[in-house]
Amino acid sequence: MAVEINSKRATVSKAPYQLYMAFVDMRNFVQFLPEDKKADVTADYDSIHAVVQGFNIGVKVAERVPYSRIEFADDGAPFQFRLFMHFDPSSDPYKTDFQIKLSADLNFMMKTLLGSKLQSALDKVVDSLVALSEGRMPEGIDPSMYPEGFDPSKL
Repeated sequence: MAVEINSKRATVSKAPYQLYMAFVDMRNFVQFLPEDKKADVTADYDSIHAVVQGFNIGVKVAERVPYSRIEFADDGAPFQFRLFMHFDPSSDPYKTDFQIKLSADLNFMMKTLLGSKLQSALDKVVDSLVALSEGRMPEGIDPSMYPEGFDPSKL
């Protein structure tokens, strides 16, 4: 059963090309992980793989549209999905209108269990990205999990 979930839209305080460049290389995702989680993660330019709660999960870039959109696809995940990040220009050239869209093939039970959690997770990613772009640590994130000198305003 195909499930479509759209995150909230938000304005990120980075130009579309800056934001796009942060997500275009899958190796960049590793830097956002707490130090104790990095051991179970491998990444290259096009894909990232991790062991999460005993499950091998992989994500790969399916398509890149420079400074506008990146499409990610499952690469060894428990279910098939496509995730789209949209980097739209805002009226301010130094800001981006950002949204995430998820299309997932979930059975009825998975949809019931995960549907609202996926919506919440996508919205939290958007909120966290806004906070980071403004030089703030996202709500609920413990700064001590990151290396000394980690500066969210540099992202």
